[in-house]
Amino acid sequence: MSPRQNRRRRDQQAVAPSRRGIDTVEEWPDGDWIVRHVTGSAADKTYRCPGCDQQVAGNIGHLVSWPADGPSGAEHRRHWHTPCWRARSRRGTNIQRSRSAPRYG
Repeated sequence: MSPRQNRRRRDQQAVAPSRRGIDTVEEWPDGDWIVRHVTGSAADKTYRCPGCDQQVAGNIGHLVSWPADGPSGAEHRRHWHTPCWRARSRRGTNIQRSRSAPRYG
């Protein structure tokens, strides 16, 4: 007597496409952007998020974006925290000032 097979075979499994690692085009008021979601296990370096100016640690899931109509080289790609990317149209620019600089101007 053969053992009972509880698992479905690979050819019987429904394969749903995952959004992780697939490039998608997103339309924003400042143009079209190509966006790639990166899982925490696939991220191995630390980057600086342009939205909050904080580090994106190597083991945290995030996304990478670059302009759809421009070059796609590594120097044009930006690594964002996912919430920072979604909130970027509501935020102003992040201006770094020294302590002695005037607040308004």
